[in-house]
Amino acid sequence: MSGLREKRVGIFCCLVLLVVSFTSLYLRYVVSLVPAQSLPVASEVTSEENLSINLDNTLNFGARQEVETRTSWKAPIIWEGMFDPKLYDQKHIQKKSSVALTVFAVGRYLDAYLKTFLTSAERHFMLGLQVTYYVFTDQPDKVPHLELGPQRSLKVIHVEKHSRWQDISMMRMKTISDTIESEIRHRCNYVFCLDVDQEFKGRFGSEALGDSVAQIHAGFFKAPQQSLTYDRNPKSKAFMESGDYYYHAALFGGLCEHVKSLADHCFLGIMEDKQNDVEALWHDESHLNKYFWLHKPTRLLSPEYCWDQVSNKDNIQVIRLIWAPKHYDTLRTK
Repeated sequence: MSGLREKRVGIFCCLVLLVVSFTSLYLRYVVSLVPAQSLPVASEVTSEENLSINLDNTLNFGARQEVETRTSWKAPIIWEGMFDPKLYDQKHIQKKSSVALTVFAVGRYLDAYLKTFLTSAERHFMLGLQVTYYVFTDQPDKVPHLELGPQRSLKVIHVEKHSRWQDISMMRMKTISDTIESEIRHRCNYVFCLDVDQEFKGRFGSEALGDSVAQIHAGFFKAPQQSLTYDRNPKSKAFMESGDYYYHAALFGGLCEHVKSLADHCFLGIMEDKQNDVEALWHDESHLNKYFWLHKPTRLLSPEYCWDQVSNKDNIQVIRLIWAPKHYDTLRTK
């Protein structure tokens, strides 16, 4: 009986092997009938998926428990550790995102800061994307010549030098608006406006791009609401009793239409104040804070993106842009 049982088991195993072999041969035959171009290609699927990704859905808002990573209106506050830089860059390169970087180098500021600003931007600002620098100056012939990287260009635009530094700061808003309308919007998707007395120190990449981008002021990001230096003069168009955050006018950006709207708002407020013999406490920065109070930014940059080298660095893991040493006594006109 045992010998018969062993024979039956052997026959059963042979039958199983025959079925498996036949099934494998049949599947190979079916696959051979399908044209190769009809089969899915992994790289094509990945590329399509990347284009459809909402990048901000990939942000890790819990990565930085010690700081605020999202506003009350759900706008992200970008900190190191929250984003995948390779994913952001890949998506924006695929979208062919392009960025204008505006900077004003007027009077002594050109010699003191412009070359450092531009050379450091070449090392760190929006690498891999098309970037156009717009340098506004009263001394076009003194703008340093730089060897720029691929997809990067520089345009120099002559502007008037005002007698007071406050007017230079405030009147840039009209120049920015006019240049967006006449040129930038035809060449770039995004525009960032920065002060020249700064230096890039680390990656300042595509994770910073958004519809309307505001910079949290490094000197006030831990400060209580009552100490924020809004303009509290009711006679000024920049008047605010309270706000959300205190934003720094040394850096703002976004899509062209949003930056133009901000610049127009600030310029109109400045001009109305002038007519009423009023000047906002912190000039264009006061008007910028009023704009972002009325029109909430869709993206906030943490102080990593504009650091002052003086404030407490407890929560700062990376410094991407720093304020250069200030020499107001020799650089500014009264």
